[in-house]
Amino acid sequence: MTEIEVSPEHASDPRTRIVGILVGVIGIFLSVVTIASHRAHTQAVIERTRANDDWAFYQAKKIRANTSDAALSILQALGSDPSRTADVARKLQASRDKEIGDTKGLESQAHASEERTDMEERRALRFDIGEGLLELGLVLTSLYFLARKGFFPIFGVLAAAGGIAMGIAGWLL
Repeated sequence: MTEIEVSPEHASDPRTRIVGILVGVIGIFLSVVTIASHRAHTQAVIERTRANDDWAFYQAKKIRANTSDAALSILQALGSDPSRTADVARKLQASRDKEIGDTKGLESQAHASEERTDMEERRALRFDIGEGLLELGLVLTSLYFLARKGFFPIFGVLAAAGGIAMGIAGWLL
């Protein structure tokens, strides 16, 4: 009986093993950048929520100050006995001054939260671009297995290098 020796297709092509390793390495980088992208998007949402909360608190303080100011104006416009309204007027002025004083710190805090949000959104964008380039690199490199054309891994590695560079840029921001 004659034995038929079957050898896998990749045994005749020594580049197959190298390209397979490249695909695996690109996949590892892709998973790292994808996770970083998801975390950056989550952080951007958290920062946006914090900025919205800061602005809402700022607005509440401004409304309280305006309410005290309006009540003080009404009290003065009624022209009642100043000795009877002096205590109330002092309390309203103190309340208005306190609320206005609080708004100064809150406004700068809200602006800082917005700046952090913008920074996280820029980071997330860099990670997204890096993720896209790494996916492109993975697909292009994998096309070698179908077409056996050497330019696919070359373009794949170039795209993956761009994706890695964008991922690094995301961390450095």
